[in-house]
Amino acid sequence: MRLGMNPQKEEKKVILTTNHRIVIVVYIPNEEGFYKDSLNVFKLCLDSLIRTINSSAAITVVNNGSYDKVSDILQIYLKEKKIDTLISHNVNIGKIDAQIGAARGAREKYITLTDADILFDYGWQEKVEEVFMAFPNAGSVSPIPVRTGLYAGTSSVLKQILLRKIKFKFIPIPENFDSYNKFLTSINWDLDEDKNIKWPVVENRGISAIIGSAHQVLTIDRDILFTTSPSNPSLTLVGGNSEHNYVDVPIDKAGKLRLSTIHNFAYHIGNTVEEWMLDVQSENKDYKKNKIIGKTEVLSDLFNSRFSKKKYVLKKMIVKKAFALLYAKELKK
Repeated sequence: MRLGMNPQKEEKKVILTTNHRIVIVVYIPNEEGFYKDSLNVFKLCLDSLIRTINSSAAITVVNNGSYDKVSDILQIYLKEKKIDTLISHNVNIGKIDAQIGAARGAREKYITLTDADILFDYGWQEKVEEVFMAFPNAGSVSPIPVRTGLYAGTSSVLKQILLRKIKFKFIPIPENFDSYNKFLTSINWDLDEDKNIKWPVVENRGISAIIGSAHQVLTIDRDILFTTSPSNPSLTLVGGNSEHNYVDVPIDKAGKLRLSTIHNFAYHIGNTVEEWMLDVQSENKDYKKNKIIGKTEVLSDLFNSRFSKKKYVLKKMIVKKAFALLYAKELKK
């Protein structure tokens, strides 16, 4: 039995105050072996993220079956409102399933998918969004540019170049040398030796970007999650081309551009914190959180256009009338 009216029914629609959602999945089962320093890595990652986002962004953390200490820390972050949303799984359901599941539940246009071992640098969010604004067909933008990503899921970018819709050139970017070698070190790749080695650069509306997106951290257009990203679960703990199949390929398949910021605005930590990483975070502390003024963009419905709604109403009316005529006698009983 219900007494009275639910007061929520008298309220207006929910007002969305953010347009950028960051989804970070963490799995730390213990503090042994490979995971010995993982908690410190994750805390550095999360703290750097909190310090470098502006007021138009919100953070979702997915605790993917981590041990109790991680759970306790995340509850504190949630209580102190340092993070907006905490999703907890008792067991590890697999990185990509945890990530995509949380991302599909987000309502913001821009969704950043990040590993739990990324060090964010001040300005990353603004620079990523700047690329989206300059390239209307952008599907993903990473704050970590990778020089060798020219042919990695980028056929849509190459097509735009061939059609002369965006400018393209190979140019040296010596200021990327040190940060890029830090990235190469973190994934055990051979280091660049020439500061003037050339990068694949595209340009539109006066803004330059690097071709390709590193999937350790990248911001995607939300629509991709509901169009070309697979609808079935991956059922993969980690790796196994799951990120390639669920993130990289769907962006290109959607005809969207996979890009990165022209300069480095995030670092891949790995599983060990180094002194220079703490220096980066120390510098992040000196900046005040930007305040964004203005309305958040209302997202369009991919599957329910005005035409499809009219078609549904017409179909519903015809079916109801046909049913009423066919079963007129029974309905009168």
